[in-house]
Amino acid sequence: MSFREGKIEGEDRECEESVLGSTESKSVRENGSLASTQLTVDENLLVDPKLLFIGSKIGEGAHGKVYEGRYGNKIVAIKVLHRGSTSEERASLENRFAREVNMMSRVHHDNLVKFIGACKDPLMVIVTELLPGMSLRKYLTSIRPKLLDLDVAINFALDIARAMDWLHANGIIHRDLKPDNLLLTADQKSVKLADFGLAREETVTEMMTAETGTYRWMAPELYSTVTLRQGEKKHYNNKVDVYSFGIVLWELLTNRMPFEGMSNLQAAYAAAFKQERPGIPDDISPELAFVIQSCWVEDPNLRPSFSQIIRMLNAFLFTLSPPSPPLPVPPDNEPEVATTSNGTITEFSARNRGKFGFLRQLFSSKRTKN
Repeated sequence: MSFREGKIEGEDRECEESVLGSTESKSVRENGSLASTQLTVDENLLVDPKLLFIGSKIGEGAHGKVYEGRYGNKIVAIKVLHRGSTSEERASLENRFAREVNMMSRVHHDNLVKFIGACKDPLMVIVTELLPGMSLRKYLTSIRPKLLDLDVAINFALDIARAMDWLHANGIIHRDLKPDNLLLTADQKSVKLADFGLAREETVTEMMTAETGTYRWMAPELYSTVTLRQGEKKHYNNKVDVYSFGIVLWELLTNRMPFEGMSNLQAAYAAAFKQERPGIPDDISPELAFVIQSCWVEDPNLRPSFSQIIRMLNAFLFTLSPPSPPLPVPPDNEPEVATTSNGTITEFSARNRGKFGFLRQLFSSKRTKN
């Protein structure tokens, strides 16, 4: 049983041929005999590797490579994970693979990349929908120094917050939220969260590996004032994702790299031990500055939840909408009536008219003041 291969061009060919080798070359040999790989992946989640065609490489990370490919008649993204060279490394990577597959298969949301299936032999593979748009990182870089339109930036932020809110509601911490793991849809009007390679299920007692993620977006509690040994565990909660979101929101509004001029380690040190954060430009509205700063406060317990972030961003988005035309005043003692597009009759009481009128005035005055 093997994968059908497409052409692999240039300098990657030798490496890819070793990755896409035969089943026998990828088996684990222990005490002179072939040992079968035991993975705790539901059989219903597995796809037929004979229907997979691997094409050109479109991405690469620390734990695997991503290819454009085909599953049957469907164009897909195929993530091929590294399998390791020692028995201990293989066991660790197989557990990572099983965990990622199980988590991706049970969370479904419009702003999460859709899981299609997995394959554990001859290679560990995860198959997902292919988004033809580029990553948010590449998109921001391509338009730099131009800024995103404010409403586009806020809608992207809302897409991300909704995806994260759904993960947290299902007890999952992503732990690697950054623009490289956010993919644009074909029309570039929405983003979806990808790559669950570092995600973990959150439990009250679980101790998780520290220094996980990418330095510029990592929460300060992931570091320690005492040097951590490799693989050392410490407790933290899902508010590490909120901190990362604060950095991403800052990028959406500034289109700059966080901690510019610093190396990755310098950025980590500055955030964790000197409580430094990227500077917020004066032209960012106080409401958005508040959201950003509340996300990256030092104490994780003081950071908002994603449901709170969604409410704050929606409230700000409301202020960007053009003011509604004044409603006609009905005769005394006669309720104001509006007809919706589907013919439903809606009545607005005098009390509600006053309430919404007050909100319009409030946001209008805020806009004028700012």
